Amino acid sequence: MQGDQLLKVLAALGNPHRMRIIAALAAERNYVSRLAREIGMSRPLLHMHLQRLEAAGLVVGTLELSEDGKAMKFYEVTPFLYELTPRTIADAARTLSGQREDAT
Repeated sequence: MQGDQLLKVLAALGNPHRMRIIAALAAERNYVSRLAREIGMSRPLLHMHLQRLEAAGLVVGTLELSEDGKAMKFYEVTPFLYELTPRTIADAARTLSGQREDAT
């Protein structure tokens, strides 16, 4: 894994709300309004967290039409497995963008 992507994933998971969202979506895919009610969060705040999770590649959203013609965005967890070891972190660190050498 590239360093920048690993940082995105770790930052996305480094929030208790986003961890709860992943847990809820691991049980079943869900649409925003119902998910917001289930986890007790406002829809705007949920959208912000879902955007971070989606940018990190941890969830994916798809727009679908309900039977009554309403557009509903469903989210589900993408399959992922990350192994964090000193070696994988060292390898990822070498690929970070904007990396610079210290002058010490």
